[in-house]
Amino acid sequence: MNDLTTTQGIVALAAAGIGLLAFVWAAILALKLRRLRANQRAVLGADGERDLVEQATGLEAAFVHLRDWVEETSRHLEQRMGAAEERVDGCVAHTSLVRYDAYNEMSGQQSSSLALLDEHRSGVVVSSILHRDQARVYVKQVREGQSEQELSPEEQEAIETAMGAPAGA
Repeated sequence: MNDLTTTQGIVALAAAGIGLLAFVWAAILALKLRRLRANQRAVLGADGERDLVEQATGLEAAFVHLRDWVEETSRHLEQRMGAAEERVDGCVAHTSLVRYDAYNEMSGQQSSSLALLDEHRSGVVVSSILHRDQARVYVKQVREGQSEQELSPEEQEAIETAMGAPAGA
């Protein structure tokens, strides 16, 4: 024990302490290096032959490819949407049914006019005129709100109501 209190003993204790600190520091750095290499393998892949520049170049190329694919898909969807909108504009979008008593017989408004129109105000008006002993059905083509045949007031009302205009306007 007396040897530790001498100059040589104190220097030996200091060297042992510094050596222990160096060992602990080396262990900590080894652990950090292991984590860094694990992270590097996760980014660069298991083979580890690529460096960060090659990895960044590969990622950039992949993002360019992805962007091109998204833009192409977007254009394709826009084309399909445009075609679908054109088809929908040609479908029956506006309807209206007007019931009336065609012969003023007080028969409970058994006659009716049905307007079936698309977004361009084109379509047909179907009128069913009922009398006590007969029934007649008329179909008139409508283009842009107008018909080549003369429309009855009820047929005109059906067209206007179908397109949202107040009746008689």
